[in-house]
Amino acid sequence: MERRKLIGIGAGLAVLPAWWTLRQAANGAKGDWHTDTTPLERAFPLLGPLADAKWVSSRDNDRGTPAPELVISGFARLTPGKLAELTAAHTFVSEGPVGDFSSWFEKPLKGEGPENPQWIWSHELDRDGSGYSTKLLFDRRSDTVRFWALNPYG
Repeated sequence: MERRKLIGIGAGLAVLPAWWTLRQAANGAKGDWHTDTTPLERAFPLLGPLADAKWVSSRDNDRGTPAPELVISGFARLTPGKLAELTAAHTFVSEGPVGDFSSWFEKPLKGEGPENPQWIWSHELDRDGSGYSTKLLFDRRSDTVRFWALNPYG
């Protein structure tokens, strides 16, 4: 009887790595990031439909302890003409070098994003309030937005 239990436990442990790999493939996650644009389009409706995205969430962890607040961070590519529309409607300034992704959950994004970006930023597009915050940086050459948002849905 004991031997059967040990074999069952061993088989169960062997299935875990396969399950994790299948989960990552099903999520479309290369390097542990998300590529679904729908949650971002809900979080940032002003950006309109997005062409593609690579992003992570503070709730993407296997630590077993849920994060009390949701933070999303990553890159998304705007549809052609959207950045021109935004820059015509809002005031933008050049943003100096942007710090690297420093949070534990952002590590999969290191080295991603546009090559040699020239970030611009608009205070009008950012949100900052009690319990939520959004920072959006845009690269004109690649139509890419780099975003960081705390509790982006409300």
